[in-house]
Amino acid sequence: MSQGSSQPPPAPAPARVPASSSASVSPSVSVSPSVSAPPSASAPHRVAVIVDEGTNPFEVGVATELFGLPRPELGRSGPLYEVTLCAPTPRVRMNHGFFTLTGVSGLDAVDAAGTLVVPGRPDNVVPRTPPVLDAIRRAHARGTRVVSFCTGSFALAEAGLLDGRRATTHWMWARSFRELHPRVLLEPDVLFVDEGDVLTAAGSAAALDLGLHLWRRDHGAEVANAVSRRLVFAAHRDGGQRQFVERPLPQVPDASLGPLLAWAQERLHEPLTVAGLAARAAVSPATLHRRFRAQLGTTPLAWLTAERVALACRLIERGEERLDVVAARSGLGTAANLRTRLRRATGLSPTAYRRRFGHAPGEALTA
Repeated sequence: MSQGSSQPPPAPAPARVPASSSASVSPSVSVSPSVSAPPSASAPHRVAVIVDEGTNPFEVGVATELFGLPRPELGRSGPLYEVTLCAPTPRVRMNHGFFTLTGVSGLDAVDAAGTLVVPGRPDNVVPRTPPVLDAIRRAHARGTRVVSFCTGSFALAEAGLLDGRRATTHWMWARSFRELHPRVLLEPDVLFVDEGDVLTAAGSAAALDLGLHLWRRDHGAEVANAVSRRLVFAAHRDGGQRQFVERPLPQVPDASLGPLLAWAQERLHEPLTVAGLAARAAVSPATLHRRFRAQLGTTPLAWLTAERVALACRLIERGEERLDVVAARSGLGTAANLRTRLRRATGLSPTAYRRRFGHAPGEALTA
């Protein structure tokens, strides 16, 4: 872990994308429409993590796991991020004293970061200390991207960063949050909220979702998907809390489905059907359906549709300008069907999707 200077502006945020078009679409993520540049790839992006009395060690671990470890899966010689743990005192007791952290940097190290992460604490109604709040305010005023995990949103609200803005927090603390911070536009039913320069995650596990979202914002869908696969972390969750990182990661299928999935993914442009998939697997459609349910938690048709939408998203991100070409290559058939599927999945038109986080933002897609 190290510290230095890196303060890129926040990057565009992707929209919500559920696992399949057959699922009911309910908001899982709230994002800002603003578009700005991602961090420079020439130097590691500095991530500071505030660790003060009572901080949740799991969320500190999430930050260091996501941004502080080597990433050989990306095929790079150097890191894309560097993490510094910052504390108001040289010795910090975390999570009711179960963990004690020593050898951390002081809060002045926050001034060198391009992203500041504020984990949660169990005693959320107790205000953070003035030095911690001052460090958060300084970082935000300087243009640092500020991120909270779980109830770390209380600290952001105390610092005044969330007044009049959308945010989320852990559902168990939603009532307390509203009472303490009535000026914040709380969205308790989403996985995380991205306001561009300020991002809040709903819970400890949602910190992983938000962290992968930052990877996607900064470095694109393919890089984020590689990181998520390394973590063996599903890229969406059911129950209205789904998030998309290039393509949903299912539970690892056994030998009865693995070859079939690989075969189908190479032929999404073809007129694949459930009956055809069943024939390829030498089973009945009913048996195939049971295997998909047991191993992937979805249906063959829902999986196929999700794969096609994911492929269409990648093609749009990479700069394909004609909708009919995207529709044909992804197996969605027509430009009209592509528009319908994409809007149902993301809430965006193809052009808006490109502007939000494409590699060549700004152009309108033609039919």
